[in-house]
Amino acid sequence: MEPAAMLGAMAARRIVIVSGPPGAGKSTIARLLAEGSDEPRAVHLHTDDFFAYIRKGFVKPWLAQSQSQNIVVMQALAQAAATYAQGGYEVLVDGIVGPWFFDPWLAVARERDLDLRYILLMPDEATAVARAAARRAPGAMTDPEVVRTMWRNFQTFASPPEHVLDTTGQAVRDTLAMVREQLDAGRLALRPMI
Repeated sequence: MEPAAMLGAMAARRIVIVSGPPGAGKSTIARLLAEGSDEPRAVHLHTDDFFAYIRKGFVKPWLAQSQSQNIVVMQALAQAAATYAQGGYEVLVDGIVGPWFFDPWLAVARERDLDLRYILLMPDEATAVARAAARRAPGAMTDPEVVRTMWRNFQTFASPPEHVLDTTGQAVRDTLAMVREQLDAGRLALRPMI
C-alpha cells in the first residue's frame, strides 16, 4: 500500500466516551454510533467486558475496595481505545466513566494526540432504576440500590454541564440524534477540569 493511502486509511483519531449510570442507555447509544459512524472503520468498546476479563481477584466495581482495580481497568481500556484510534478506527466507549476516571483518558489523549469526546447520559434517578430493572441481558446490572448509588455518584462528582444530556423520557432515536448533533458540531471535547 502506498504511504499516502496508508495515511488516508488511518485518519480517524477520535475516541468518544458515552457514560452514565446503569440504565442510561450508554451501551445502546455507543453501539449505534459505531455502527452508523461516518468513518470507514469504527469499534465499540464495552467497559463491562474489560471487568469480565478478570478471572481471579475480581471486586465488584461499585464497592469502595475496588478502586485500585477500577483504575487499572480504566487504564487498560484507555490504552486499548488509543491503539484502535491510532490505527484509524473511530472508537466509541461505553461505561461508567465519571470525573473520578478522567485522568487515564486525558493522559492517553494528550500523549497520543487524540480527539477525546465525552457525553454523560443522565436520566433522572427513577428512570435509570426502572430501565436497569427491565434489562434482561446476562450480567446486566439490575440491582436498584447499586443503580441508585452509581446514579448519585454522578451527582456528587459532577461532570462539566456542557457534557450532560438529560435522557429522561427520551426514545433511543432521540438520544442518538442529540448525541450525533453534538458530535457533528464539534462539541463535547473533554478537557482537564480545573
